[in-house]
Amino acid sequence: MTTIPTLIGFLAIVTWSFLALLSTAAGPIPPFQLAAMTFLLGGLVGASSWVFRPAAIKSLRQPWQVWALGTAGLCIYHCAYFFAIQSAPPVEVSLIAYLWPLLIVVFAAFLPGERLQLHHILGVILGLAGAILVITKGGSVGLAEGVKPGHLIALFCAFVWSGYSVLSRRFGQVPTDVVAGYCLITAVVALALHLTLETTVWPETSVQWAAIAILGAIPLGAGFYAWDYGCKHGDIMILGAVSYAAPLLSVIVLLLAGFGMFHWSIAVACVMITVGAMLAAKDMLFKPRRTARQAEPKFERGR
Repeated sequence: MTTIPTLIGFLAIVTWSFLALLSTAAGPIPPFQLAAMTFLLGGLVGASSWVFRPAAIKSLRQPWQVWALGTAGLCIYHCAYFFAIQSAPPVEVSLIAYLWPLLIVVFAAFLPGERLQLHHILGVILGLAGAILVITKGGSVGLAEGVKPGHLIALFCAFVWSGYSVLSRRFGQVPTDVVAGYCLITAVVALALHLTLETTVWPETSVQWAAIAILGAIPLGAGFYAWDYGCKHGDIMILGAVSYAAPLLSVIVLLLAGFGMFHWSIAVACVMITVGAMLAAKDMLFKPRRTARQAEPKFERGR
């Protein structure tokens, strides 16, 4: 039964909607420094449970392919995304990078036992349109200053995260505990990039420290564990379609926290993404119920 794992995967999307708010509350911390701090916390969230489950440490003994996939998914994606943001307009980068839910649905069709259907396609297209609407606030879509390296890196990011998510299903037997290792490796790489490219800026207030702690423990900690479990055991096509709720939920969270003003595009995007998610999840939401007559065991008449 994939309903519960799919819902667990959706919880990851909910936690990621707080990324913008928490990153803003963290203050002017350099991006690679922030990544190093938060991914360290995210890794420790998983590793801390090993005190009560010492046998889980054995989950780190995995083939190199598992570690290569996890490193690419978390480490390469986030480091590449930071580079993209710094070398191209952020809105354009976000739009290109958010092709990953669409790519998840497409790539998942090649997995054993999966089949791409029309309602999956319609659902993900509606979600993509809603995400474009909420990111651009109903404005025009285009590369105002032409194609820059950041745009190509953003496209690379979309392929990295979608590839990681779909290929994780091929390693469904690998325990989610290994994600703690992915986070710790990402923290080390981010720290090296920070020391090479940035100047350290420490948080100055308790609010900033709290934001960093929550950011590392939940969106970049629990969120990744939930996503790994959902991708491995849930309906990955549904997860791909509902992932477009992340930018919408992020905007709503910022509005509720007093950042920004309401715009008509938010309401329209909400309807589009919700309808798209329901279309994609049609098979899970509207399963035909067996009647009492159908549930009765059938007996063959004796001759």
